[in-house]
Amino acid sequence: MNKPERCKKCGRFLTWDEIALHKKLYNRAAASFFCISCSAEYLNVTIELLELKICQFKEMGCTLFDENRELH
Repeated sequence: MNKPERCKKCGRFLTWDEIALHKKLYNRAAASFFCISCSAEYLNVTIELLELKICQFKEMGCTLFDENRELH
């Protein structure tokens, strides 16, 4: 990650997993992202459910969650 990314709604600094989750759920080519809290609010689900989905995507081998992968 070249520069720290921030949530487009609340402005909080994002983790790699939050960026990957946003790309997986909304748009693989996204240039701005929601944090996990704002995603949960937007989708009307719990943060715990999204954390579970992150684990499932990683277990499936989704390359978006590979920290060595380029973002853009």
